[in-house]
Amino acid sequence: MSLPTRVQLVDVGPRDGLQNEKQPVPAAVKIGLVQRLQDAGLTEIEVTSFVSPKWVPQMADNAEVMAGITRQAGVRYSVLVPNMKGYEAAVLSKPDEIVVFGAASELFSQKNINCSIAESIERFAPVVAAARAAGIQVRGAISCAMACPYEGDVAPERVELVARLMKQIGVQRVDVADTIGAATPLKTRRAMEAALKHYDLHDVSGHFHDTYGQALANTYAALEMGVWNFQSSVAGLGGCPYAKGATGNVATEDVVYMLRGMGIETGIDLDKLVDAGQYISDFLQRKPNSRAATALLNKRV
Repeated sequence: MSLPTRVQLVDVGPRDGLQNEKQPVPAAVKIGLVQRLQDAGLTEIEVTSFVSPKWVPQMADNAEVMAGITRQAGVRYSVLVPNMKGYEAAVLSKPDEIVVFGAASELFSQKNINCSIAESIERFAPVVAAARAAGIQVRGAISCAMACPYEGDVAPERVELVARLMKQIGVQRVDVADTIGAATPLKTRRAMEAALKHYDLHDVSGHFHDTYGQALANTYAALEMGVWNFQSSVAGLGGCPYAKGATGNVATEDVVYMLRGMGIETGIDLDKLVDAGQYISDFLQRKPNSRAATALLNKRV
């Protein structure tokens, strides 16, 4: 076991966290959330996605949000793109990184982006090439890496396949994502090991949802392997429109609290992070879905 001494977190709250909200979240609120996250010390933020507003209406203000954020030196701003059309719109907003997404489950791929895994990689190949040529970083998300709402358990070989295909088209780093939050630590290890057959340890990250309360345990399992990149969502925002019953991402506050207690550096101010979660939760008129944030807010009272 070799735990890392430092962990890099990507907060996906503004994009993955808000995409599934029923009520519209104004661009100004999203911009305010990004500002508070970077003020708290987040140096990687997934801001928005350039997808069809017909399918994801919450992200229709993508260009407005990207134009409105006050960029800080040393912060990487990423956006999700589904195809070349999305990339061409996204590149105008000057993202530091684009995120393409493929599933380790054939059925989920069909339900989510209306094509097979192989077709999704073909679709992303010109996007990745264009981004790399423009000097934009490329991250790939491997969704349903441990379990699928339609197929059940997903074999590690499927994760290895998608990782290999992404590597072949030039994707620089990959997220191993438990999209429906059904993974447990052993499944997490096996999925990570599969991705690590094609990617260096520094280029693999964990993306865990907390549907069954396993996200922190899965994070720890990945930490034991030396993984030091993770995605999380402030206030535990999120869900998946194509995975019924899936709840939010693991809360960034909970991950930071755990890491701080283990002596692992993140560069994040937990109190300011709690404030950021309170800000967006107040707008959404609900409590933060973070145990650590709830406890710290109660202590303040």
